[in-house]
Amino acid sequence: MDLVLDAADRHLLTPYVYPSGWPEHEPGRQLLSLFVITNLGALALYLLFGTLSYYFIFDHELKKHPQFLENQVRREIAYALRSLPWISVPTVALFFAEVRGYSKLYDNIQDSPYGWSGVFLSMLSFLFFTDMGIYWIHRALHHKLLYKRFHKPHHLWKIATPFASHAFHPVDGFMQSLPYHVYPFLFPLHKVTYLGLYIFVNVWTISIHDGDYRVPRLLRHIINGSAHHTDHHLYFDYNYGQYFTLWDKIGGSYKSPTAFEGKGPHDYLRKLREK
Repeated sequence: MDLVLDAADRHLLTPYVYPSGWPEHEPGRQLLSLFVITNLGALALYLLFGTLSYYFIFDHELKKHPQFLENQVRREIAYALRSLPWISVPTVALFFAEVRGYSKLYDNIQDSPYGWSGVFLSMLSFLFFTDMGIYWIHRALHHKLLYKRFHKPHHLWKIATPFASHAFHPVDGFMQSLPYHVYPFLFPLHKVTYLGLYIFVNVWTISIHDGDYRVPRLLRHIINGSAHHTDHHLYFDYNYGQYFTLWDKIGGSYKSPTAFEGKGPHDYLRKLREK
């Protein structure tokens, strides 16, 4: 995040926003800047990719499904916009620790003992580490002591749209993002790679709510896509994973998506039309 903060300081904040006597590396200024940047960035990612997905990928026929709520899209957006600033508070604290040099993020490829191969391997390990972490956190949020208070609001959307992707209770949203932030404190990771992965995971979160169930046949039971996550919203106790089905299979919570078996939301709508 220090790359983003440095760019913001250089091109906007130092020359146009902050008084000249407020040093760029002063902690209070960094915290304030990170809070603004984090919120603007999260808002831009959510609205930009959510809107693109909603208008160009999401099948609007799904809005005719009986479990699609009245004014649902507006309600999803409103809930997300209320939650994102609160989610950003602990997130900024972790970004601040990164900026102050407490993480294992590095600037240059030569700083990695494994060079470019280390960058590639770190991308894979990031995906597998965060997939594991999110699986267990997500599953824990379904425990009766936590579900009603924190995770139930996200399950209000049985037939989700891309805008449901960030419509979480703030505690829920932060807890499920925690593995992304913990990884660079445990393992070396290139700073640009981390920014790219951070954008990717936000886009992926939108994609598994987009109602597009198409997955290459060979990957249907490996990749946790929209079909899997739709069944999670519909049937509650299945498919907690983020990118892969591995941990659901290990944890006994894997369910073959109904959309792959001719029993999904689109099939339900087709049968309604035939009646």
